[in-house]
Amino acid sequence: MNPMFEFRKVSRSFGRQLVLDDVSFVGEPGSVIALLGENGAGKTTTIRILLGLLEPDGGTARVFGLDSWEHGDQIRRRVGYVPDRPALYDWMTVDEIGWFCAGFYTRDFIPSYRKLVSQFGLPLEKRIGSMSKGMKAKVNLALAIAHEPDLLVMDEPTSGLDPIVRREFLESMVDIAAQGRTVLLSSHQIVEVERVADVIAIIKNGKVAVWEPLEDLKSRTRVITLHSVNGTTATPPIAGQIIHAGKHDRQWKFMVRDWPEDGPNRLQDNESFTGLEVRQPTLEEIYVGYMQGIETPVNN
Repeated sequence: MNPMFEFRKVSRSFGRQLVLDDVSFVGEPGSVIALLGENGAGKTTTIRILLGLLEPDGGTARVFGLDSWEHGDQIRRRVGYVPDRPALYDWMTVDEIGWFCAGFYTRDFIPSYRKLVSQFGLPLEKRIGSMSKGMKAKVNLALAIAHEPDLLVMDEPTSGLDPIVRREFLESMVDIAAQGRTVLLSSHQIVEVERVADVIAIIKNGKVAVWEPLEDLKSRTRVITLHSVNGTTATPPIAGQIIHAGKHDRQWKFMVRDWPEDGPNRLQDNESFTGLEVRQPTLEEIYVGYMQGIETPVNN
């Protein structure tokens, strides 16, 4: 199966600031892909390059097998896009803005749009300017998916929305992926992301730190907590890839990928440490671990 979209060694700078540094990844059909990272990490830049709205300095981006920069117009006609700040004409009604956008798509757009509007409980005659933020978000989502795009791109779509509207957005993502289409979601709502995402992408310092199925990411990661005995300053013998390490008083806390099966034995047999606790972290804990990195020097 051909990928829905891909980056190949993409770099992009703004002045002297390197935002994306030789980034490569592939997005497969039928999945919800969550793009996570701090403000300024390059999430929106990634989306804009994919949609052909921004030219990369190096490398290539492709969507539906087409070069994003060369075929941006063609790609955008086939993509649904929900930006963090939708640009809607306040003087139009819900129905009028549907007719306005219908000119870019096939004749099936209006019936599909009206069906979605009805499902979202939006009155066709209501003016955009008199609507709440949540209602405007629903209008934007209806406009984005009425043409049944193979790829739906959402940039912080639930920011500032009430819990009920956020739930409707999440349910729409799952429904779209279940139809074999793809959702690329950029969000700070990590608890919500964990409920719907199939693949997690974490961008840090312009590079992809993680691009992995959520279940694999969680099953391969462990949080290890233990206490030093008699105030020893030695580093616990932690095997595997250490994502995050921190020490507070006598307590050590590690986040580790691919901890070996004999990892507990190595620690339990070491008389310098006690109180071993091992558990699987939440996605939020994993994200924070990657963002914080190694706080305490570790001899591994």
